[in-house]
Amino acid sequence: MNRILVIVFALMIAGLSSCGKKDILPNIVFILVDDLGWADVKPNNPASFYETPNLDILASEGIRFTSAYASCPVCSPTRASIMTGKSPARLHITDWIPGDDPKNRKLIGPQDRHQLPLEEKTLAESLREQGYATCFVGKWHLGGEGFYPEDQGFDINIGGWEKGSPGKAGYYSPYENPRLPDGPEGEFLTERLTNEAIGFIEDFKDSPFFLYLAFYTVHTPIEASKAHIDRFNRKKESLPVREGPEQRAEHDGMTKLIQDNADYASMVFAMDENVGRLVQKLRELELYDNTFIFFTSDNGGLSTLYNKGYPTSNLPLRAGKGWCYEGGIRVPLIISGPGIGGGAVSDLPVTSMDFYPTILGLSGITQIPEQHMDGTNISPVLLGRAHTHTDSHTLYWFYPHYHGSAWTPGAAIRIGDWKLIEFYHEQKVELYNLKEDIGELNNLADSLPDKANELQDLLREILYDAGADMPVNNPEWGEI
Repeated sequence: MNRILVIVFALMIAGLSSCGKKDILPNIVFILVDDLGWADVKPNNPASFYETPNLDILASEGIRFTSAYASCPVCSPTRASIMTGKSPARLHITDWIPGDDPKNRKLIGPQDRHQLPLEEKTLAESLREQGYATCFVGKWHLGGEGFYPEDQGFDINIGGWEKGSPGKAGYYSPYENPRLPDGPEGEFLTERLTNEAIGFIEDFKDSPFFLYLAFYTVHTPIEASKAHIDRFNRKKESLPVREGPEQRAEHDGMTKLIQDNADYASMVFAMDENVGRLVQKLRELELYDNTFIFFTSDNGGLSTLYNKGYPTSNLPLRAGKGWCYEGGIRVPLIISGPGIGGGAVSDLPVTSMDFYPTILGLSGITQIPEQHMDGTNISPVLLGRAHTHTDSHTLYWFYPHYHGSAWTPGAAIRIGDWKLIEFYHEQKVELYNLKEDIGELNNLADSLPDKANELQDLLREILYDAGADMPVNNPEWGEI
């Protein structure tokens, strides 16, 4: 009861501070899907086994970015970047929390933070200062008690705590989540979170609001939507007999080459269905025309592991979650809202840190460059006032940890069409021209050593300037 009173009071203050603004401030709905691959959605991959009709509509009414990236190939660092506008390297959150750094490998990963620092001024805090009602629904995974969404600028938190997956309880109630009361037995988590999000919109339809809906789906455990599994079992049975291998080697792991997992497909379809429900509610309440909707993922699809068990394929991209190849970091991104041209497609490279300054730009709020220092405001691009960034917008990724996908510590950088990956464990680099080789199959490092050296030097300089914590040699490696 005390918590409810605190929330009500906070919202009353927010309402007072927004006097004179609420009719002009746009609403913000940010939808983050967990582990959804770039090729998992029809707008990016028309041949996909999965079906995303509502995302098809959203893309036709907004703008779709074909070169959008998560700031890290695993979840917590990307989520921290969205909240702060800073890179994982600068935040010292470079692995999923709490991570799993093995002590029997050649390198030992850095001891990174296990929570988002309270001194960071989050996107939610910036919007709340301007009179927005703020609500977080779903997966948080940025720290435990004392570092929950309600401690980071959200008036309301439904379902956000330290866990990164539904855990033993899975996707059906009871959820065993202290921030999400159990629903009726058999209730599906994706639908429940959407119901909570819709309830927030209904309660605050007369105020500017920031809704952050972070689905737990399609993170493991892969657990079928009972409402849709029959549809995709039948579809799988109708697939033609495949010619060629269903997997291929990726360093010490294996990558799945075909989308045929009916359980996973039903989860994607349920997610899409609930995005449609949310958009429909905005239309019913006559809020859609004053609401910016962001739809994206925290990293690439899970397609690469030491052993089988991967649910999806990211082809034509290489590898998947956990890797700095395109399959691990390139993600879906659709943005719709007032002033955004319907059905536009952009190949402009954008990344997680760009959301913070962009949302401020769309809302007419003064930029805070000392906070979102690694992000770029792309609102002029969204609103048709520009077609590209004013700078080269160098993108980089830093994942100095071992991962169950068979990734070993390393980093990557992209400038224009050029991309370099540095593997610390193997002490080697790979160079690719993404325009000519989106699958990253033709390593040009040996044939273009000057270009490789140029990008490697720049990557190391950027990481140094960001204060990145590097992995170190394991002193016991030779004895293990």
